[in-house]
Amino acid sequence: MGCLRLGLVPNYHHNPSLLNSRSSLILHKYKTGFLPCSSFPSNKNLFRLITITNPIKLNKVRACSNSTEKTMVKAIRVHEFGGPEVLKWEDVEVGEPKEGEIRVKNKAIGLNFIDIYFRKGVYKSPTMPYTPGMEAVGEVVAVGPGLTGRKVGDLVAYAGSPMGSYAEEQILPADRAVPVPPSVDPITAASIMLKGLTAQYLVRSSFKVEAGHTVLVHAAAGGVGSLLCQWANALGATVIGTVSTEEKAAQAREDGCHHVIIYKEEDFVSRVKDITAGQGVEVVYDSVGKDTFQGSLECLKLRGYMVLFGQSSGSPDPVPLSAIAAKSLFLTRPTLMHYTITRDELLEAAGELFANVASGVLRVRVNHKFLLSQAAEAQTALENRQTTGSVVLIPDASL
Repeated sequence: MGCLRLGLVPNYHHNPSLLNSRSSLILHKYKTGFLPCSSFPSNKNLFRLITITNPIKLNKVRACSNSTEKTMVKAIRVHEFGGPEVLKWEDVEVGEPKEGEIRVKNKAIGLNFIDIYFRKGVYKSPTMPYTPGMEAVGEVVAVGPGLTGRKVGDLVAYAGSPMGSYAEEQILPADRAVPVPPSVDPITAASIMLKGLTAQYLVRSSFKVEAGHTVLVHAAAGGVGSLLCQWANALGATVIGTVSTEEKAAQAREDGCHHVIIYKEEDFVSRVKDITAGQGVEVVYDSVGKDTFQGSLECLKLRGYMVLFGQSSGSPDPVPLSAIAAKSLFLTRPTLMHYTITRDELLEAAGELFANVASGVLRVRVNHKFLLSQAAEAQTALENRQTTGSVVLIPDASL
């Protein structure tokens, strides 16, 4: 039979009035835990060293000092690479935030194609198993020691690193979370953090769109594509968008596309040349990859910019330098994290994004909502190009 030495406890020989039930001699329940050692009487004559030989449930005893409280929440977990079926709905443990960290209870979680890249193993997760997800909005429920500028109850959003937003609660570095203004509701904010910040650096940094430019946006009715079309239009550019269906074409037109190409019905390269009188476009924003890459290069004018920021159809074939040299083209494969390295960069980009949403420059389309537990179904719809606009996951417990 196991034994547990608990140290000093009340000496009931000196004060029998302290005696209650055997369990209450040792453990005094208080809220979700037990009274700390300092709560016992300080008179040394009231204490003696004892050993308990009766078995007790150790997992219900909290140490009187230096303990880390754990909370169990639901999350999506991936134990192996594969199709949507590898997304498992499980219980996970969330600890208390450490220095520089906050714990957030998620209200809405953004779904992005990068989540599928990680699930398939195209991108390698730092751990296995892992919790997917790269953006969310939630309420701060705990703050790490010594942290200032954040408090319990704050509504914050994050995008990018660290991965793990497909969870009811998560630990975040405080410097990667930005405050959500009252003018933007949580579901809208969750649907645009990763996509909106991506659109921001694409039109403002990777290639700076200006009035008079002509831009080509592939997947113009998608989450990022929709925002790109609106933003480029607002900056004074002529926007050409490619889509797969007439329904998506109608949305692209509403989002500011001056010319919409249904690529299943006509060749987008020929169409772009017709629209631009053979000159081509200043920049192509391509998130499709393999199926569109070579054609995208052909659509560029001299010294044009090929901005490949995704590969939903697969990785493009290798490009010989001669293909770039033919028109002195620029080719870049950017990622959001490299454009929000510092907190100042992050706050500036998020501030511009939220301001454009609040002013109506950007109309956010949250066209699909799924429960977090239905993440596999949501990813299937996104992967099969059955969605338009943004897709958001809502934690089951919040309904």
